[in-house]
Amino acid sequence: MVRLALKPSRKSSLKTPSKPSSKTALTRSGKPRKSLQNHGRSARLPMYRMLQIHELLKEGKFPNCQALSDDFEVSYKTVQRDIDFMRDQLQLPIEYDSTNHGFIYTKEVMNLPTVALKEGEVVALLVAQKAAEQYRGTPFEKSLRSAFARLVEGMPARSEISLSDLSAAVSFRPSGPPSSDLQSFQMLSKALLDSHEISFVYKKPADGKGTERSVQPYHLGCIGGVWYLIGFDLGRSSIRTFALARISAPKNLRRKFTRPKDFSLEAMLGDSFSAFETKNTQKIRILLDPIAAAMTGERRWHPSQKLVFRKDGSAELFLKVGLAPDLEAWILGWGSHAKVLAPIALRNRIKNTAQMMAAQYC
Repeated sequence: MVRLALKPSRKSSLKTPSKPSSKTALTRSGKPRKSLQNHGRSARLPMYRMLQIHELLKEGKFPNCQALSDDFEVSYKTVQRDIDFMRDQLQLPIEYDSTNHGFIYTKEVMNLPTVALKEGEVVALLVAQKAAEQYRGTPFEKSLRSAFARLVEGMPARSEISLSDLSAAVSFRPSGPPSSDLQSFQMLSKALLDSHEISFVYKKPADGKGTERSVQPYHLGCIGGVWYLIGFDLGRSSIRTFALARISAPKNLRRKFTRPKDFSLEAMLGDSFSAFETKNTQKIRILLDPIAAAMTGERRWHPSQKLVFRKDGSAELFLKVGLAPDLEAWILGWGSHAKVLAPIALRNRIKNTAQMMAAQYC
């Protein structure tokens, strides 16, 4: 168990002016109005606000939601949620004093209680941060770093576990991080959340000019390290999958649509090996040599995956998926370590591709 102490940052001050001038307008919290203005973004962090409220309650300043919302430059409801959290989750003796029009501690409280986090939760947070590093050097890097910094900034300042030690022990080394335009991603995600139709130019591999598409966006997903937009293509009257890296000139058409309640990404791609939607599933049998068998068994490539090992260390891999380019690419990636046994159609595709590859080196 890791205990994180709720302590103010060194840069912030929880002291209220003791002798404001007569010309200074006071809030009901007993502080000059906008007194937190210089703290900038810190005053908008929940932990910082609760520390401020705690100090005011300790000093008997009778803070109330309206005055605090002015001080913190947040909404009235935000402050009410902070106080509710302190009372209900942190079990602090807070009550409203109608005579003084503010909140009070009904019992003496010296310090805010500590928040206990399991070590695994802290590690998970670090792993999430490390996973985001796969976007280093891409348009997503700046926004991801900013978002994670704000998340950590809102956490307690002291921990009994060394995050620097954990950081040295955990890392990600991605292969070929996705190349996507951040502005396009933000526009597409907003259109998706607002249920607005969009249009864009989509350029398939080996397609010179690309084609104009009008789409009702249903889902944005990162599959196999690549971002895809899944939606209903109005021109083709069917659900299609689009790689974000191939999308250009996206536009929000501002036309509302209703996303089908029965749409399910899991149902759509359940029989697919990766991102290519397939409908006609087939029983796949692949013979793997001892090296490929051992390495394949270390990962779960598909829910239907089943490995039957032989005495020599080789194995037969059984899959129930549809035939698609991503499956073929995966098989070819094993080179001579894998051999397709069935179905015959897949076996012939791999054979033809391998012959064309060999011809290039003649």
